[in-house]
Amino acid sequence: MATRAKEEVREIVRDAYADVARQGGRSDCCQPSSDGAAVADPEERSRRFGYSDQDLEAAPEGANMGLGCGNPAAIAALKPGETVLDLGSGAGFDCFLAARQVGETGRVIGVDMTSEMLAKARDNARKGGFTNVEFRMGEIERLPADDGTIDVIISNCVLNLSPDKPAVLREAYRVLAPGGRLAISDVVATAPMPDSMRNDDALICGCIGGAAMVSDLERWLAEAGFVDIRLALNDESRDVIREWAPGSGVENYVVAATIEAVKGDRDGRRHGGAGTV
Repeated sequence: MATRAKEEVREIVRDAYADVARQGGRSDCCQPSSDGAAVADPEERSRRFGYSDQDLEAAPEGANMGLGCGNPAAIAALKPGETVLDLGSGAGFDCFLAARQVGETGRVIGVDMTSEMLAKARDNARKGGFTNVEFRMGEIERLPADDGTIDVIISNCVLNLSPDKPAVLREAYRVLAPGGRLAISDVVATAPMPDSMRNDDALICGCIGGAAMVSDLERWLAEAGFVDIRLALNDESRDVIREWAPGSGVENYVVAATIEAVKGDRDGRRHGGAGTV
């Protein structure tokens, strides 16, 4: 991504996902097809990445746009009363699932840089009667949240879209409470990609071109202060990723993964349990 200016990449992504919101999810973002239409309906895509029928029924209609590559709430082990922050919350699907897990005493904050997505998410929250969810405008490299106020950070196929991933992880560390947890589903690179893929606008917006190498993610997490770092690769996801850019061979370079970590101190020690805000 070094060959592209960070702000240029950010604007490409912002415009693409604004278009996703306007089209109601039918776009080439995270599931490219030759004619620009989604290769499957959002529910089917979500099932392939670990969501249950119960999950799909729990959110308001239109919240699930099928843009993810996993189910972060399933790995987050959310507890009643916790405060959760979703990086790149889109139309709010994962926020609404998290809201049911943290309950009325908990709180969920979704952050998105696209005003069109925020409008959809806020409308979905009203339709679903979710009073413990709010959505904030912001970039994930500069989170609109105070220091140490979040128990759990989740994210679904968004970190790869950032042109400054170390900044995202430093921000995640900043806003997490001591002992807070990171639970992310994302696309990661398992082999160096050709520059032609790295700099392709469609592949960047399609969650492929910006995927970070596993070793880089582990290093950035540690440098930010995280401990208990765990990256688990889902090799079976290559069959799905192949459909995102048919014939390009992207499945030889990237795979879906879960990324988990705990906020430690700057010397690498683990804190005690996170406090509830």
